[in-house]
Amino acid sequence: MNAATRRIDTFPTARLRSCSGGLPVEVVLIAQIGIGAGSPLIAATAALQRGHASYIDALEEPSARIGDTDLAQGDVTSLYTFVVGPQGHPFHRHAGHRVFTAVSGSGGALLRFSTASDAQVERDPQAFVDALRHVEIPPDCLFTVRFGGGTWHQFLPLDPRNGHPALFALSCHTDETGGDLAPEQRARVLSGEADIPTLTEMLPAHVAARLAACDPREVPTVALSLNEASASLKGRACAIARKVSGHVRSRLAAWRRPAGFLDDSRGRRVIASSEPEPASLLRRQFADGFDHQDSFTLEVPRAESGAGSASVLLERLLDGFVQNSPRGVARLMRLRNALVRPLRLRTSPLGCPVSSLLGDAPLRFAGRFPVLDLSVDAQDRYAQVVLGADDRHLRFRTCVAVECLPGGTVRFSMATRVHTLNAFGAFYWWAIDRTHRSYIAPTMLRMAVADVVGCAETPRSMPDKQQTHATV
Repeated sequence: MNAATRRIDTFPTARLRSCSGGLPVEVVLIAQIGIGAGSPLIAATAALQRGHASYIDALEEPSARIGDTDLAQGDVTSLYTFVVGPQGHPFHRHAGHRVFTAVSGSGGALLRFSTASDAQVERDPQAFVDALRHVEIPPDCLFTVRFGGGTWHQFLPLDPRNGHPALFALSCHTDETGGDLAPEQRARVLSGEADIPTLTEMLPAHVAARLAACDPREVPTVALSLNEASASLKGRACAIARKVSGHVRSRLAAWRRPAGFLDDSRGRRVIASSEPEPASLLRRQFADGFDHQDSFTLEVPRAESGAGSASVLLERLLDGFVQNSPRGVARLMRLRNALVRPLRLRTSPLGCPVSSLLGDAPLRFAGRFPVLDLSVDAQDRYAQVVLGADDRHLRFRTCVAVECLPGGTVRFSMATRVHTLNAFGAFYWWAIDRTHRSYIAPTMLRMAVADVVGCAETPRSMPDKQQTHATV
């Protein structure tokens, strides 16, 4: 082991004193993740970042603001994600204090800092180089960085030739209004339009030219590592293994498109019943007899469902059935469609009991949803529609309703009746009845309501009706 290498029993930490009397730079190594895991993790988070509404790609540092300030409430903090790729990014600084947690790529990262003041650099640009310090981060590591406003910094891969990204970071701007902001920067912050590029000052050209003449091997450097010293034989072997594994895992991960999911419906309880509501239009259906009947309701506070009359909420609920269909139900429908297609039964990607939303019917609710019957009371506090289809083995009808209750609660309901036409229809319903009651119907209602309250998982686009058919 190198004589300058020290073994410690806690987080390896580099604390770089400021050359201008400001806050020090602190870099803390927290943990090392799986071999070759850093680069595919960065690729996946970079893909998710690109889908964010605030995504911006500038200064070799793609970023997104995922947490805004709330100046009216006295909150001056903000939260950003950013990625530094295989090419690194240029030297720059920000007026405000910065704290971020990051994951290094599978080739490691080089963090460069200069704490020279403007006055020092103005007297002699060499002061910037004299204040330069490097911190080496090993591959596939979780680490934190903290520094004061005005600190010049640059992040690079340890070896730009290996093709691995430098890092992905979650950055907290502890005071978006803090530091010596230029007037135009402060105006953007106060208007809520700030982003990393507009809060960035690039290194002046004459200082960058002086820096380019500097030999990196002569810069004071702290190398942090976990498990093994970075310069040891084991440490070098581990770095090679992580670099190679990172390339392999990144290529494998590229086959899978990263996606996020959000489900806050678990606290909402769906109530099952064997009888539809007294005023339900379903009571008019199959008056001569039926073989199955169920009803499911879910109530949410009016504040969660948003403003709108019962008919408006019903339109959003029907849209939710189409746009936010549970993935598990979709998989079951694909299996069901494959099994019944040889029998010439109806097929659809959307599960029963609302599959006829993709079919055809004599009436249209809200001008676009095919329904068999509809009703909206005079006060528009109770709206309902009847869906359904007839097939070779059975017929079904479903009443979907929204009722605005006294006391600020909205009740969403879905009730279904089934009439079997033959022995196969009876067997078919016997086979799926339990799954329908325990999973399909309550889950579809819960997910559709989640869409109403703003928790949809999928893009809001209607499927092509001409490519689908009603199903039972």
